[in-house]
Amino acid sequence: MSNQPSYSPERLLRTYFHAKDENRPHLMSQVFSESATLEMVVKTGTISFPPVSHGVAAITEVLSRGFAQTYENIYSFYLQHPSASASSFSCDWMVGMSEKADGAVRVGCGRYDWSFQQQAPFLVERLLITIEVMQVLPPRDLECIMGWLTALPYPWCSASAAIGSAPSLRVLEPVLQYVGRRTQDA
Repeated sequence: MSNQPSYSPERLLRTYFHAKDENRPHLMSQVFSESATLEMVVKTGTISFPPVSHGVAAITEVLSRGFAQTYENIYSFYLQHPSASASSFSCDWMVGMSEKADGAVRVGCGRYDWSFQQQAPFLVERLLITIEVMQVLPPRDLECIMGWLTALPYPWCSASAAIGSAPSLRVLEPVLQYVGRRTQDA
């Protein structure tokens, strides 16, 4: 019996959300290689990140420590599931959270493009995060949004489940349109 943890794509992605959403920076080293690269493409003016971060320490600062200083009540979802042997994986994502400073609610979506090491320990060597949409809602919408998000299966959720149970708030339409674009094409 091996004492080596199994670093499957699913395990890495799940651990990443534990590190980011639950503010557990110590877990980032179980996801990213020492020399990993994070690239961010932000297509909205409602949130900002550095465009490139090199190394697990810098990635941890951006995606866990720094993120948790600004946001709380974070729920992120992968809208597709990786295969067990994937060397790379691309998927849509959706997130909801609130700002610590003023209680404003944010709901956004975009795309992850993951590349995994081909040799042990099989960690993430590159992550490209594209933020397509990030909507800002008033603090009064927190209960409604959190009720929706906490009822969804975590961390993997189908686009149809996310859309089907979404609150009827006009401000969510850009997020739901992006999330549902693949189901509309089918």
